[in-house]
Amino acid sequence: MNRTSASENWVKSSYSSGEGGNCVEWSPAIAQAHGVVPVRDSKLADGPVLTVSAAGWRAFVAAL
Repeated sequence: MNRTSASENWVKSSYSSGEGGNCVEWSPAIAQAHGVVPVRDSKLADGPVLTVSAAGWRAFVAAL
């Protein structure tokens, strides 16, 4: 998957305090359109994007 623009709808982790700590974002719009879940570091919006399968993402979230 190519890098996405900042205009994509990225959702920040609900555990993010907004104080610049470690947090991740994911894009439900991209996930729905492409069948994979993109995840990135919220502090590096133009940085690399990790993509995981929808099943892998569900397992990850369930384990949390």
